Amino acid sequence: MDRLFLDVMLGKLTTYLRMCGYDAAYALDRGVEDDDAILELAESEDRTLLTRDVELAGRSEDAICIESLDVEDQLGELREHGFSLSLSEPARCSDCNGRLVREREGKEIPEHVPDGKRVWRCRDCGKLFWKGSHWESVEETLSEL
Repeated sequence: MDRLFLDVMLGKLTTYLRMCGYDAAYALDRGVEDDDAILELAESEDRTLLTRDVELAGRSEDAICIESLDVEDQLGELREHGFSLSLSEPARCSDCNGRLVREREGKEIPEHVPDGKRVWRCRDCGKLFWKGSHWESVEETLSEL
């Protein structure tokens, strides 16, 4: 269950799963909305499909149908399915799903990054990440599940 494919209805959940280290592909990142294309990509990439569409879930041999609209309730459903939902070190880009690498000490960091913070960079899109208020908010949400 480490490789996931989320349909168009689960964008916010995608971000949470990426922050928890899951390889979470998102349909809209791939430019697909059609059920057949979603199924084809999930199957060809050997990914578990996460969807709110009961019919679509029924067409896949490896799918989890998410019932809730609220992302916190969706996370609770995934925990019931055995997903480990916790944060440690940033591992995946919340924007593009690329792998994050730690920036080397002494490397010039842009001024908008708070002083003293460890910084990670996405290998694919180049976005910078650090543990700030958003990280703390997600950590709190996950701890309350």
